[in-house]
Amino acid sequence: MKSYHIQYGGGLESLRLREHPVPAPGPTEVLVRIWANSLSSRELNILRGRYPLPVADDIIAASDGAGEVVAVGAEVDRVQVGDRVMGVVFQRWFDGRFDLAHADQLGGSLDGLLTEYAVLDQDGVVPIPGQLTYEEAATLPCVAVTAWNALVGGQGLAPGEHVLTLGSGGVSLFALQFAKLLGARVIATAGSDEKAARLTELGADAVINHNLTPDWAKQVRELTDGRGVDHVVDVAGSLNESLRATATGGEVAFVGSLGGADPIDARLLFTSSVTLRPIALGHKAHFQSMNEAIAAADLRPVIDRVFPFDETPAAFRYYLDGGGFGKIVISHAA
Repeated sequence: MKSYHIQYGGGLESLRLREHPVPAPGPTEVLVRIWANSLSSRELNILRGRYPLPVADDIIAASDGAGEVVAVGAEVDRVQVGDRVMGVVFQRWFDGRFDLAHADQLGGSLDGLLTEYAVLDQDGVVPIPGQLTYEEAATLPCVAVTAWNALVGGQGLAPGEHVLTLGSGGVSLFALQFAKLLGARVIATAGSDEKAARLTELGADAVINHNLTPDWAKQVRELTDGRGVDHVVDVAGSLNESLRATATGGEVAFVGSLGGADPIDARLLFTSSVTLRPIALGHKAHFQSMNEAIAAADLRPVIDRVFPFDETPAAFRYYLDGGGFGKIVISHAA
């Protein structure tokens, strides 16, 4: 079998293709033939040496993968050969609040899924929603679960509430799709008119060009009759502007700081009475409830490009250069 390995802080030049014997599953483990992967910003952060959790030396890359169970251990009783599954990123975080005791993650402290075969515990996989292809399913484990947790894992999202998403990255696109699925009204920001049009096609009720309107919180207030939104999914670290855009008692899910985070105005945080909730992806229960919603609504992930497995370095380069609109997927069948 073949797998792609990376080195923490090693940059794209550390990406190496290696060959190994196909592993055998232990008593409670399953052997999965991986058919598709997707790339997320966590992979870029590992390559840049900016990932906050432990990363093993010469690790098999990628937290996100989907495939078919081809063998099971003697004590496995919840998964069968032939099942279509996805790996849970945090293999031991099943429910409840995040704790470092649950911090083992695929593609970090544990070997990832950018490989032809992977051994996972039966508790570390979930079924693929029936209508999704392997390529579509591979987009879900990291950014989709993060978006779902951002919307429903805190105060919860009620129909008719207002959600603000920032930009057109993977988390923001899933947050837009999930918010509409749950009956919310969505205001999005975008960096170009072209991306604004794409966000509108996905269901955004209003889109603000943040390059033309740097004080976008003011416009968010105007679009909500001065009240502000109930939820913000902040992937950019623009927390002060997000606080200004949020209604009293609302919630800001702090997902990341792709653009670098400004110091938080403590007085603004206090006077806004907004809950600021950092998001560490999500647990298995989030993943399962999200999959149920995806299946019921026949939701399809947004995919920008699919690269063959043997063109994985090109997929990483494309992603490093900014990608396009939607997830970057690597298909083992292409």
